[in-house]
Amino acid sequence: MNKPKSIKTCETFFVWPDYKTAFDKLGLNSLEAVFSFSAGTSLTKKNLAKHRSRIQFEIDSPQTTLFLKRYDKTPILIQLKNWLNCGWRKSMSKLDFEPAEKLTKLGINTPQTIAYGELWKTVFEKRSFVITKKIPNAESLETKLPNCFYQSPTPENIKLRRNFIAELAGFIKKFHKTGFRHRDLYLCHIFYDSGKNFHLIDLARAFKPAVLAERFRIKDITQLYYSAPGKYFSRTDRLRFYRNYASCNKLTQNDKKNIRKVLKKAEQMARHDIKHARSVPFAN
Repeated sequence: MNKPKSIKTCETFFVWPDYKTAFDKLGLNSLEAVFSFSAGTSLTKKNLAKHRSRIQFEIDSPQTTLFLKRYDKTPILIQLKNWLNCGWRKSMSKLDFEPAEKLTKLGINTPQTIAYGELWKTVFEKRSFVITKKIPNAESLETKLPNCFYQSPTPENIKLRRNFIAELAGFIKKFHKTGFRHRDLYLCHIFYDSGKNFHLIDLARAFKPAVLAERFRIKDITQLYYSAPGKYFSRTDRLRFYRNYASCNKLTQNDKKNIRKVLKKAEQMARHDIKHARSVPFAN
């Protein structure tokens, strides 16, 4: 079944039909209303850029948890860099939800967009926003791994861990086969639901590189390697992930070269984080 088209409530605001009534009750029917909206829970954190803000809020009909991302006066240099990466001018909100929609059509689970809007001032974006729906019954792999990782290493739990690692590798392989690269592929951006399905979130930096695709692929794998906690993922587990990802029983010279690149990049990231008194997940 084709997804219903969004409703244009004004020149700068679009919302999906099933949510229009709930948004009207909250007064969320214009760009101005979205940027003055303060209900819900702020998800601002230390490393969040000043031009960005995030809010989690609830609606009753349908009863849903939603996430609002706002971009206000994004620096021109950032906009230019983004346009260069994607090949043409786009708002920050579209850079966020368009890759998600394309990936969903290609079989990669991503958050559902509920509403979006943008306002331009001459050539450059003044402000934009996107609202997405919370992934039902799912948590990030940074927050929670399957129970078998926390329980004693019985033969059954070891089997479950290996199956999970193989499934995760298959998911990342499928994602990379679309031609997209995430560029922020840490465990916190991979969600796992109660139906044992993987989902990718925070796709604002995701793109299809015209050049250097291999470099960005290695970067993605390194970020995943880096964020996998050493407490739960052994060196053997990491090698098992790569062999499943590369679909190889025996490592080729090219495989070994790729692994060396990942290890080298992970060590560089570790030195940087240690210098700034931050933890190094894979070394814990």
